[in-house]
Amino acid sequence: MRVPVGQLVFDVDVSGPEGGDPVLLLHGFPQSRHAWDGVLPRLHAAGLRTVVPDQRGYSAGARPAGGPDDYALPLLAGDALRILDALGIRSAHVVGHDWGAVVAWYLGAHHFDRVRTLTAVSFPHPQSYWHALRHDPEQRELSRYIGYFVSPDSTAGMLADGAAQLRSLFAGAVAPEQVDRYVDLHTRPGVLDAALNWYRSGSLLAEHEGFPAVPVPTTYVSSDGDMAASRAAVEGTARYVTGPYHFVILAGVSHWQPEEAPERVAEEILRRAGTPPHGVSLHAWG
Repeated sequence: MRVPVGQLVFDVDVSGPEGGDPVLLLHGFPQSRHAWDGVLPRLHAAGLRTVVPDQRGYSAGARPAGGPDDYALPLLAGDALRILDALGIRSAHVVGHDWGAVVAWYLGAHHFDRVRTLTAVSFPHPQSYWHALRHDPEQRELSRYIGYFVSPDSTAGMLADGAAQLRSLFAGAVAPEQVDRYVDLHTRPGVLDAALNWYRSGSLLAEHEGFPAVPVPTTYVSSDGDMAASRAAVEGTARYVTGPYHFVILAGVSHWQPEEAPERVAEEILRRAGTPPHGVSLHAWG
């Protein structure tokens, strides 16, 4: 469905049992809402209702052309809240992967009254990430790719030779047909530039000393093959969650956890979000 949010219009899949507890799932780069396709059936079977948008830049009707400033983190988080508002949802379980996890952390820290529980996949709490960037050589090395992503040449470079660079990011961990789906989206005019503007906005590398700890019940799902965050950034996340906290590392899994290990990711979402007792509705619609 298409959800108007001010001057933007987002492509959003809303599915699962009507009246089920709402779960907002936020994708990362360079994916789309279809990153969650393998996770959703398990959530629906448990009685949850899911809200899965293509985020700013990925939805055709939500692609501001003003440059990186239009993709700053507070705006990205605001999109998520306004999508919930448009659907009549006061609060939701929030799940994010990669950049979607950054947005989820922001929501859990700054808008915790709208977040029932938080499940962050891959990316650690931003404060832990930024601390590691300053003090951990491993994290600085792992983050070097961002320098290329923010460069003016990255769009053309990633799309050259049949989008060979873009395809290489998935390193064989994601099914070829799914990679084709992502590449098809990102080769459409303006999409990859918009997606890279999330990086070019500076939100990921900015020093945010005031980024608060997260008070809501939180699960952080990492994996031993994820090259986005160092051990220091991953393990340091616990310092920035004041609510009930669960940390899990998926063995033998890469950065692409929702596609590569959908059962495990769904299991952790359900472990955190829980399911309503028999005959009791916990939904927050309306």
